Amino acid sequence: MSRYNKPITHHWREVTAQLFIAIAFIALIVWFQPRGNRSLMHFDVGRPWPYGQLIAPFDFPIFKTDAQLAYERDSVRQLYEPYFEYQEHVETEQIKALRATLREQSTSEFPLSYRTFIERRMHDIYQIGIISADDSQRLHADSCQNIRIFTGTEASTHPLWQLLSPKAAYDYLFANIDSLGLSRQKFMRLYLNQFIVPNLIYDQTKSDSHWKELLGSLSPSSGMVLAGQGIIDRGNIVTERDAQILESYERAAAARNNTSRENSLIVIGQIMYVAVIVLCLIFYFNLFRRDYISSGRSILLLLLLLLVCPLLTCFLVRHTLLSVYLIPYVMIPVFVRVFMDSRTAFFIHVCLVLLCALSLRYPFEFIATQLTGGLVAIYTLRELSERSQIFRTAILSTATMLIVYASLDLFHGRQILGDTSLTRVDFVIYQHIVISGVLLLFAYPLMYLIERLFGFTSNVTLVELSNVNRPLLQRLSEVAPGTFQHSMQVANLAAEVAMKIGAKSQLVRTGALYHDIGKMQNAAFFTENQAGGVNPHDKLDSKESARIIISHVADGEALADKYELPHIIRDFISTHHGKGLVKYFYITYKNQHPDEVVDYAAFSYSGPDPYTAEQAILMMTDAVEASARSLKEYTEESIGELVERIIDTQVAEGHFANCPITFKDIRTAKEVLKEKLKTIYHTRISYPKLQNGETPARETPAKANAKTHKNKPSAQNP
Repeated sequence: MSRYNKPITHHWREVTAQLFIAIAFIALIVWFQPRGNRSLMHFDVGRPWPYGQLIAPFDFPIFKTDAQLAYERDSVRQLYEPYFEYQEHVETEQIKALRATLREQSTSEFPLSYRTFIERRMHDIYQIGIISADDSQRLHADSCQNIRIFTGTEASTHPLWQLLSPKAAYDYLFANIDSLGLSRQKFMRLYLNQFIVPNLIYDQTKSDSHWKELLGSLSPSSGMVLAGQGIIDRGNIVTERDAQILESYERAAAARNNTSRENSLIVIGQIMYVAVIVLCLIFYFNLFRRDYISSGRSILLLLLLLLVCPLLTCFLVRHTLLSVYLIPYVMIPVFVRVFMDSRTAFFIHVCLVLLCALSLRYPFEFIATQLTGGLVAIYTLRELSERSQIFRTAILSTATMLIVYASLDLFHGRQILGDTSLTRVDFVIYQHIVISGVLLLFAYPLMYLIERLFGFTSNVTLVELSNVNRPLLQRLSEVAPGTFQHSMQVANLAAEVAMKIGAKSQLVRTGALYHDIGKMQNAAFFTENQAGGVNPHDKLDSKESARIIISHVADGEALADKYELPHIIRDFISTHHGKGLVKYFYITYKNQHPDEVVDYAAFSYSGPDPYTAEQAILMMTDAVEASARSLKEYTEESIGELVERIIDTQVAEGHFANCPITFKDIRTAKEVLKEKLKTIYHTRISYPKLQNGETPARETPAKANAKTHKNKPSAQNP
């Protein structure tokens, strides 16, 4: 049984809540699913027909493809002539206003020839026709060649290039004016542009009616298939024309059936499909990870991750916007792996891919590609401790998806340089997979957002928090150096134990570094920080001393809140003593007051006791490391007896009753602590002494030569 899956009794409220969440999840997914008819025939153009002979059971038209219809609409657009109404009163009103302006001018400056010229030019431009600048730009953008100008019931076609915009009309007024001996400057002082007003007004109603009439002339089909006519036989190669006929047959068959009944069957099928996946999820969490069910933030995050991608896939498919391969689905198992565990990440990814595949018409390639990419991502992120690991994961998962999709292309007979677009490899899909791999790099900043919103803590954050140069740890090393060294030692020991029993080593290492930060408030009252043999407790009552010792937990929690440490680290501070007793001062006080009923609570920590394996490891390691400092001699027997006594006492007092740690884990922790403490507190061997009491000294070369010559026999004294 998993350490995270303690046996519990299901309450009816919990079952009701799970049922409600499941129904809401199914309804939301199914509601956004596309309702298009699914193809019952699966075939590929350029490949043999995999079924038997197909004979048309009824007459049906051969519908044109979207590309054919788009081409014909473009062709018809060349015949489109928007309607404009010619308004005669505009010319009359503007020439009347021009004459009023000219009457205000002196006859000497504007003689009759000037007045006659300008009125005639004004009449000419209104006869040609003036359209607004906006209408002119729109018509040119739509590639219109002609327009229809109507007055009353009569309409006539006019080329667009012959008409004038307000600017062109103004230029027309001054065309060749210098050659006629007239002064341009005089005319410009009249501000003639104010008398140039469009007299051709766009008629939306008539234009739309004309466009609909043109579209109505297009036929949606390009032929008929008669009942009894053979469509295709087994072994025949499916051509583009065959594919068009087959799709037309499916479309006609769907129209002949009861549409409402068919949609109902589609919805029922979708509900059944999603319900099976949701039930698998419920069974998984109830069987293997009940700790996530009891955590509201975990359920909320998982539901959000399982909803975002399927709904986004539905949106893209329903509106035919972008390729689904652009979505970085691999990001979801990455998040689950970082904040939860590998097994859950794999299961969530499988369910996610299956939910997204529900929206696709041909989902096999999608499922194979995304599943393999997700598996590689989960494997490469077993321990996320550096930013570069996300980059490596993105490269490896993208490369895997490209290889898998390429293998499927080869499997289906597609070639890099095929004869037609149907037999060539579609490199656009490969580009989309690469883009999704680039988008996967955004998992790192999104990770921080998830941490802030849901209160999770990733390994990257834990690594950053364990940096001893962070302000809080640096302050601890300065104010309480003994406590800092103790915390470092506990962190190393606890991480080693966690690795041996399969717990989260980085989490317990970081928690151990911060578990005693509250001792900074009264550093001198703790033995490891006392120097010179001065003990402040000698001047205090045992109850007051116990209060100061106990307060370091509350002080540590206050500092954790001040420095915004994650809640999961704060829990190590509150649980590293559990509801234990400050035994030294309790026993001292009881001996001093034998007749008094001692208040047990005054000498006890407020707790709670550890409720995770990591917290239990810290409690054991902290107590053992602190007690090991008081040993008079460090032998294998003394260290072993110390570890056994302390941890067995913690077990007997029930400190580990509510955390998922087994007796096997505790035995392993004992062995690791014994081995590590023996290594840390090893005793040096004592060197033997010379029998004559001399102290061995280093010989110089001169002494060595003298000794050699002294002992060397000579010719006179052999």
